[in-house]
Amino acid sequence: MPDVQALVNDFVLKLKRRKIEGSQASARQTAELLRTVVSQQRMPYTNQAATLIDAVRTVGEHLIAANPVELAVGNIVRRVLHIIREEDLTSTATAMEGLSLIANSDDDDNFESHDHPALSAAALAAAARSTLRAPSLQTLLEGTPESALAPNPSSSGGDSEGKSKSADRSSRTKKLKHDVIEAINELIQDIDTCHEQISEQAVGLIHQNEVILTLGRSRTVKEFLFAANEKKRSFRVFVAEGAPRYQGHVLAKELVAKGLQTTVITDSAVFAMICRVNMVIVGAHAIMANGGVIAPVGINMVALAAQRHAVPFVVVAGSHKLCPLYPHNPEVLLNDLKSPSDLLDFGEFSDCMDFSTSGGSPLLHVVNPAFDYIPPKLVSLFITDTGGHSPSYMYRLIADYYSADDFVVKRRPTS
Repeated sequence: MPDVQALVNDFVLKLKRRKIEGSQASARQTAELLRTVVSQQRMPYTNQAATLIDAVRTVGEHLIAANPVELAVGNIVRRVLHIIREEDLTSTATAMEGLSLIANSDDDDNFESHDHPALSAAALAAAARSTLRAPSLQTLLEGTPESALAPNPSSSGGDSEGKSKSADRSSRTKKLKHDVIEAINELIQDIDTCHEQISEQAVGLIHQNEVILTLGRSRTVKEFLFAANEKKRSFRVFVAEGAPRYQGHVLAKELVAKGLQTTVITDSAVFAMICRVNMVIVGAHAIMANGGVIAPVGINMVALAAQRHAVPFVVVAGSHKLCPLYPHNPEVLLNDLKSPSDLLDFGEFSDCMDFSTSGGSPLLHVVNPAFDYIPPKLVSLFITDTGGHSPSYMYRLIADYYSADDFVVKRRPTS
């Protein structure tokens, strides 16, 4: 079995060095790592859910701190915490239903109370109050008086009963872990197939002979346009090049290879060309709880141009990019400064150094931000793998994926 701590340290190092790029790759690898953490976590007989939550939260704190800008990492950490809580509640509800059936069965069959002790309403209420405790029956009934739980001792069956209880405990311990791992596997599957789910909605959004504008290169946008083209939609695409990395050039070549009519324009030409456009379709780095979008730099300019000319502005993104935080939360670092070499060679930059001073302070400064923030009022529609949604609905969609207690994964104080 792999060493979990070694895997965590390796992943943290990759995040710090920016060796993992893209929300999908970050989300998938985070989910796989947390699945390993859960599978190798030693489980006690009691407080199993709390044990898993503590383990995932501890690892999550390190991952989020390694690269706070990669919000997909924090999203998946919170999603897994929510999964643990949900699976624990499901197991608790199932166990309580079983207890109720046993109690009713005992009453209906008129069994002797000393042979089949009935469960009182107080016992079930005590179990309901222990929703974050382990889903084992023994734990659920901790608040029940011993006289109501313990059967009359039998000298002949003591050993067999002890072995049976031990087996039941082991089975219940494995069940919670198994259910959580299965749910994480489903999450990974959703991350892998999000592009397919989103692309299925392309035909209903893109119509014949329309002109679509996008900026830079987004895999989700690319698959979305490919899907519409495969359904024999005839449309034209304007691609703003997305300086300074010029990923729009790459997207344009990929679209042409699929037979799409494509025009590359400079970023500064967006306002000049927007009057010819029927719709803007862009990707996102993250979708915030207020419906705002963190997207590659330059997209806010496109959104403003679309609003000025009443052009629909559509954002396509997988549900793993839904972030339960707001842009004004102190935990959210909205931007990341990339290398100045994207704009200016280091040789040219060194020519601008003032060596007349002792420190050689530069007279020229290069700022290369990675992201823009687009407020929700500029977004017309979100297309996710769960369907199309308005910006005002995003907070309700986010509430389905996260628990309120896990919105902020706080760092533990260092000694």
